[in-house]
Amino acid sequence: MKQGAQGSAVGTGIPEQDAGAARVPEQQRGTDTAGSTGFAARGEHPPAEAPVPHPRSVVQRSSVRGQILDALRTALVTGELTPGTVYSAPALGERFGVSATPVREAMQQLAQEGAVEVVPNRGFRVVLRDARELAELAEVRSLLEVPVLLRLAATVAPERWAELRPLAETTVRAASSGCRATYAEADRAFHRAVLSLSGNEQLVRIADDLHRRAQWPLSSGRHIRTELMADAAQHAALLDALALRDVERVRVLVREHFGA
Repeated sequence: MKQGAQGSAVGTGIPEQDAGAARVPEQQRGTDTAGSTGFAARGEHPPAEAPVPHPRSVVQRSSVRGQILDALRTALVTGELTPGTVYSAPALGERFGVSATPVREAMQQLAQEGAVEVVPNRGFRVVLRDARELAELAEVRSLLEVPVLLRLAATVAPERWAELRPLAETTVRAASSGCRATYAEADRAFHRAVLSLSGNEQLVRIADDLHRRAQWPLSSGRHIRTELMADAAQHAALLDALALRDVERVRVLVREHFGA
């Protein structure tokens, strides 16, 4: 009997001491949906094991999708992709020198973010945001961020705000370039850094998403640089108020900033 038990254990590839633990009770064999016995009892075949994708190909595909997503976001902010216009994934793929697949995946992400909408059998239409929608986004940002900034104004040491000065200066340089895309990235980086002092990662993520939505698409005009410079100047003023713990001044500045 001992040799028979050993032979059974060896035959299944399970060590002798684990052979008993590997036995499935008789009453469970017919109901185990993951086992081949359960499938056989229902006249079904067990599903084939899914092949494991090669890590290198996954990384490359993700990288291409990310690069296309960044390129599309830049095109949206700069107005290169025109609001109201429908763009197909194959056409954009040819434009970027890639297949339609990563473009389609990136566009689906942009659709989730509210920048484009799916047009069946045609492609994706760039969303045209009106003044009301932009005002609604500003209101939501204000409701979310103002209470946090007021709390930070009363609790964060002045030297911590001084550490964010370089980011505020970066937004000024970006604004002076007159490039919407460059300024959009610098602007969001500044706001992320300010909110990160709250220690709430979910807040930072949600606020950044709302901020990005408010940036698409941005109007084009002859006074873009002037508008961007005025917006960037408010960052330094906000840091001054936060360092002085001037709560009321912070409240006014933030609401004006979002309204702008």
